[in-house]
Amino acid sequence: MSASVIDFIATEARFGARNYEPIGVVLSRGEGVWVWDTEGNRYLDCLSAYSAVSQGHCHPKILAAMVEQAHRLTLTSRAFHNDQLALFYEEIAALTGSHKVLPMNSGAEAVESAIKSVRKWGYEVKGVPDGQAEIIVCANNFHGRTLGIVGFSTDPETRTHFGPFAPGFRIIPFGDAAALEGAITPNTVAFLVEPIQGEAGVVIPPAGYFTEVRELCTANNVMLVLDEIQTGLGRTGKLLAEEHEGIEADVTLLGKALSGGFYPVSAVLSNNDVLGTLRPGQHGSTFGGNPLACAVARAAIRVLVEEGMIDNAARQGARFLEGLKDIRANTIREVRGRGLMLAVELHPEAGRARRYCEALQAKGILAKDTHEQTIRIAPPLVITSDQVDWALERLATTLTQDFS
Repeated sequence: MSASVIDFIATEARFGARNYEPIGVVLSRGEGVWVWDTEGNRYLDCLSAYSAVSQGHCHPKILAAMVEQAHRLTLTSRAFHNDQLALFYEEIAALTGSHKVLPMNSGAEAVESAIKSVRKWGYEVKGVPDGQAEIIVCANNFHGRTLGIVGFSTDPETRTHFGPFAPGFRIIPFGDAAALEGAITPNTVAFLVEPIQGEAGVVIPPAGYFTEVRELCTANNVMLVLDEIQTGLGRTGKLLAEEHEGIEADVTLLGKALSGGFYPVSAVLSNNDVLGTLRPGQHGSTFGGNPLACAVARAAIRVLVEEGMIDNAARQGARFLEGLKDIRANTIREVRGRGLMLAVELHPEAGRARRYCEALQAKGILAKDTHEQTIRIAPPLVITSDQVDWALERLATTLTQDFS
């Protein structure tokens, strides 16, 4: 690394809280699937900012919408109406078939908002005794890092020395419908779950799982809350991952790709019962639903559909998955994926996945390790067949590399 790169990294270490362990590259520019570091080296981005840059880096149409709106009006707070919020509501509702929309900023905010809303629905509509609402969640979940959310995480790294935590959550295994059935009580108001567990290593549930989940939630008057912050908006080759089993959630959480990586935007989408219980003053956000965010989100979802990115994710994801499965390497334990949400899990004896990510960096690919043994692969949805093949060549070389 050059002196300038070392300086950037050293300055971060000196002044910043050490709550991340980035790969040793300093990025300065991006376009489409590519990013460049401060020394001019080009990389294929196989993380997409954890799926936030699904439409590709600096998409020109989203950029134009952001610049235009920034010249007109950026923030009013929700104390006043603005001319972008209603249009955002109308367009996201039409796209997803939702009845009500609650705009927020980050994915974690959307999760917290959903937790508050389903509890309120439980007390005021379902009739759960006050203070006794229960929400069922899954082991190895990842829904964010706020204090409320890490309280029901099973990852010691996210919990240790952050307590005490709020009660009201039951944890069951992911992908086990019988466990869900056994955990439901008269006080259960919701089941909060990721369609695919992303941070856990792209863990895909058994076929038919969500069909059973939907039936159980309907039969017991429990709100099915799908956290589609990573899986939603085309990442898995469908607009929403729920479509793979033909179900509909009661509450859907979106974020990340909702702005194409330009601005923090998230949303809670629901039927009338859940968000219909909220009254003025009971929940809000200074920046949630601001005109700049709404204009950016409108452009982001428009290009996603108009430019065929969802279908492309399905096609290129299938190509990528097949290519990964064709790699014959003793290091590979399992390859998983749906659409362009992919993972290569390594055998423990292969060593930490991070060293493979560092080797990939040297070959022009940026990917990120998770849970020690897994390499996550999630390029922008605009990736081409040639770019997939280019990446597969370098992945094959790296995964068969001898690090001894």
